[in-house]
Amino acid sequence: MSYDTLHRPGAEREWNESFYFNFYDARNDICGFMRIGLKPNVDERSMFLFLMLPDGRAVGTRGVAPMGDSSLSVNGLELTMLEPESRWRLRYQGPMARMGTEEVSMVNMDLVFDCLAPTYDYRRSVGAEGERIARQVASEHLEQFGQVSGAIDIDGQRTAVDGLGERDHSWGVRDWNAPRMWYWITAQFDQGTALNVTKLFTEEGEVSAGFVHLDGRTVPLVHADIVTSLDSRGWPQALEMTLTDSEGGRHMVTAEVMRSVQLPFVGRDGKSSSLMHETLARYVWRGQTGYGIAEVLLRQ
Repeated sequence: MSYDTLHRPGAEREWNESFYFNFYDARNDICGFMRIGLKPNVDERSMFLFLMLPDGRAVGTRGVAPMGDSSLSVNGLELTMLEPESRWRLRYQGPMARMGTEEVSMVNMDLVFDCLAPTYDYRRSVGAEGERIARQVASEHLEQFGQVSGAIDIDGQRTAVDGLGERDHSWGVRDWNAPRMWYWITAQFDQGTALNVTKLFTEEGEVSAGFVHLDGRTVPLVHADIVTSLDSRGWPQALEMTLTDSEGGRHMVTAEVMRSVQLPFVGRDGKSSSLMHETLARYVWRGQTGYGIAEVLLRQ
């Protein structure tokens, strides 16, 4: 049975099925991240897509539509599985706002995501107690890193894309304002070396999960200590991590934020809110430099 399938919804109002992809092309210095989330019990399909560009600018779009046929297509963003757990096509055509301005760019994106390692199930990192603590933040969670290729056209200027990235697929209750804080970190160093870290803080406790992929093996992470340095705005600017894997290995990783996008999430009560910092980061691990997304969500 493939993990790449839609699942029967639970009864909870905020039950969600989410498909997320990111990528970074170091040669062209272009980064992107995107997500489609399905919430059938509130008749909602949501999406976001953001591109961080070499000149420091960012363009982005967010949208919501009725569930309809549950397809992974919302407001111009379309995610298409070409081969289960192996290959996806990521397309977008339409306007995107230039962040911090009132200007709009026309964007055409057509990318293919080819997976480079087997799908990783977070159940390999957490036990029953970890699943219980994480139940408000999509307890079923899969990760996979890969190669991303294709092209992006912004206002008629075409850029070929050839980089590395990560995808995740999760399902279960997703309440953006349930955790006090979370880290979700991805880094790719080459086609055979990558890591993923999640650190979740809730009123009931903490959960660590993720993996390190080295020498053809994916080893679960069971604990993560993360120290964050903030800039004058209170935004993340650097991370120092000590990661412990299931075989007793310890991994020291540092990350420096290169650029970031901020996404607010307001609760359905109109009062609770969280701010997600989606940052492009440069990582150093075992003397090797890599790149990826360091996502930090903070309850406001």
